[in-house]
Amino acid sequence: MAQIKAVVETLKKLLKSQQLTYAEIARRLGMSEANVKRMFASRRFSLERLEQICHLMQMELSDLFQLYEESRQQVTQLTQEQERELVSDTRLLLVAVSVRNRLSFNEIITHYNISETECIRHLARLDRLKIIDLLPNNRIKLRISEDFRWLPNGPIERYFEQQIQAQFLKSGFRLAGQQRLFIFGLLSEASHQVMMTKLQLLAKEFAELQRQDALLPLDKKENLGLLLALRPWEFDLFQPMLRR
Repeated sequence: MAQIKAVVETLKKLLKSQQLTYAEIARRLGMSEANVKRMFASRRFSLERLEQICHLMQMELSDLFQLYEESRQQVTQLTQEQERELVSDTRLLLVAVSVRNRLSFNEIITHYNISETECIRHLARLDRLKIIDLLPNNRIKLRISEDFRWLPNGPIERYFEQQIQAQFLKSGFRLAGQQRLFIFGLLSEASHQVMMTKLQLLAKEFAELQRQDALLPLDKKENLGLLLALRPWEFDLFQPMLRR
C-alpha cells in the first residue's frame, strides 16, 4: 500500500504542475468529478485508467513509474573525495551537472561538444561515484534525492565561491526573466526562523519542478540560476559608526 500511495502522490504533483484539476480530468475522460475524487481518495486505479490520466499530461505510464522511482533515491550528500573528483575535471563536472538536470545521453552529446565515447567514460565514472546508475543503451538513473545538498564548505561550495558566484552576480538583472531582490531589516529570532523555513521550502519546490519538467524536450527548457541567501548582516560602511 505504501508504494501505491507514493505513486498516487507523484501523480497528483504532476497534475498540479500542469494545472489539471479533478473537474478537467473528469471532463476529458467522460467521468463525473465525484468519481474522479473518489478514485484519487481510495487510490484505486485500473492500469487502463492510470494510463489515460498519464496521456492527458502527454506522458507514458512508464514515465510516471520512472519519476516515482527517482523520488525514492537515498543519496543526500557526497563525500569529500567524491566532490573533489568532480571539481578536478571540468568535463566530468559538466556531465555531472547535465545528469543532475536530468538530460539524457543523447541530449548531452547533442547539446555539448562532447563525443559519445568521452560521455560514456564520464558517465561510468559517475556510476562508480554512486551518483548515477548507468543502464543498458546509455540510459541514466539518478541516485541522488530531491533534498540533495553539497557539503558545507566542501570542494563544490569552495569551487562555487571561487569560480561561479562573482560571474553569476555580474549582471544588472534588468532583462525579461531576470530578477534580483535584496532586502534587509530588523527581525526577531522567531521571524528569522520563519524566513529560513521559507527559503528551504522554495529550494525544495525548485527541485520538484525540475524533476517534473525532466520529461519535456530540451528546447522547451532553459538553464536557470537561483541564489538564496540569508544571514545576520551589517553594511561594512556602517561598521565604524556602530556604538560598541
